[in-house]
Amino acid sequence: MDYKAKAVAGLLAATCIFSIIALILSVVNVKDVLLPPRTKYGLVFDAGSTHTALYIYRWPADKENGTGIVSQVGACTVSGPGISSYADDPAGAGASLKPCLDKAMKIVPAEQQRETPTYLGATAGMRLLREQNSSKAEQVFAEVAKAIGEYPVEFRGARVLTGNEEGSFGWITVNYLLETLVKFSFAEKWEHPQDTEVFGALDLGGASTQITFQPGITMEDKNTSIFYRLYGTNYSLYAHSYLCYGQTQALKMLLAALHQASPSAQQISHPCYPRGYQENITMAELYNSPCVPAPSPPSPAQVLTVVGTGDPVLCSISIQKLFNLSCGANRTCGFNGVYQPPVRGQFFAFAGFYYTFHFLNLTSQQSLNDVNSTIQTFCKKSWAELVETFPQEKGHLHRYCSRAIYILTLLLDGYKFSEHTWSSIHFSRQAANTDIGWTLGFMLNFTNMIPTEALEHVKGHQPSLWAGAVSFIVLAMVAGLVAIFLQCFWKTK
Repeated sequence: MDYKAKAVAGLLAATCIFSIIALILSVVNVKDVLLPPRTKYGLVFDAGSTHTALYIYRWPADKENGTGIVSQVGACTVSGPGISSYADDPAGAGASLKPCLDKAMKIVPAEQQRETPTYLGATAGMRLLREQNSSKAEQVFAEVAKAIGEYPVEFRGARVLTGNEEGSFGWITVNYLLETLVKFSFAEKWEHPQDTEVFGALDLGGASTQITFQPGITMEDKNTSIFYRLYGTNYSLYAHSYLCYGQTQALKMLLAALHQASPSAQQISHPCYPRGYQENITMAELYNSPCVPAPSPPSPAQVLTVVGTGDPVLCSISIQKLFNLSCGANRTCGFNGVYQPPVRGQFFAFAGFYYTFHFLNLTSQQSLNDVNSTIQTFCKKSWAELVETFPQEKGHLHRYCSRAIYILTLLLDGYKFSEHTWSSIHFSRQAANTDIGWTLGFMLNFTNMIPTEALEHVKGHQPSLWAGAVSFIVLAMVAGLVAIFLQCFWKTK
């Protein structure tokens, strides 16, 4: 055999050997491998009494114990007032949502938009409009649905949340963010934390306020009881919402009460407004809510002059009169005769609770005595002093005293916190760097209703074996190609 034939034969033998080795490496130690779970998206509009916001969420499709591990990937504040303000221009309510929907379409991948569940939940502003004029409320919802329907999403409807839903979804949000419901363990698994107490939630909006907590006792009133199953664990909660006791509507009720008790038909002395402050308001503006019934006979065009007197003691007395603080025999209650078990555990107070106390620098766990002292000092300042100290806050400055005293009255007299339990309240806008509200809790609970998607199985190799198999395939191809080249182009003498 000449040298050429020996070379070609050797290369062909090497090709066969390399191929056999590659084949062996490609079939040994093959394992079933789970592909990473597919990501799902959801959109929730929070249509509050004063503004609307859109939140964009995502979660893995396989879920943990039946509930998704949800994260917020985007948010957008809708310009303009809440949708209840569009009662006389319902088309404007729908149009106001479109810039935020455009933003969401840039975040959700195009191939997943048609399967992205989208909700609009309205809270106390629309509850009041529905009481005042149900047909106008339905027209607003129809225009909202029409606007969202123009986008390639799976629109699941627009509706008014009950007060208990709003409160309990806020509770879910707080506890999810604080990892009392589920936590990623050192074993790299999502687990229910052992021996961890859940937090209560205190929410103060413009038209309603909510209290939600786990009482640890059997509740006497089933109307205030709500049940959830989250991450494989059951939770029985106390939840109640007081309509008209959000800070905007409550202080409107206060102004109406001061007007009706005023000896003058045209001037109102307001003990919660600073000395030297004065404003004009029409009867139509004051009595424009179901929370504030108009006197008879109504005089909508009449102008009232409101004069601040800066008297925090009288302010506190006037605000207390908004609450019916008597309870029935042998019954614990909050206020207005509503059953409430004694408050228990730690609480997060957010939304209006936080914003007012943050302005007064009272969000650092100050004692109740310090809080009272700070509020009293602030409320005694004149309008000129306040404007000089806080010029950037001039638009809302006259309301901070009444808001602060209202919050104190609501927490202490209404919800029955005391000097001993005051330190259990944490005033905060965020938990785990995420804004607190009902929408995240809604989406977490909603994922319970979506079927879990099974993870896709594929055959997989260890990376080192796969790299070795690929290397020997390459060597076999090189040896084969060299053998062909020598056979075709190596001429023997």
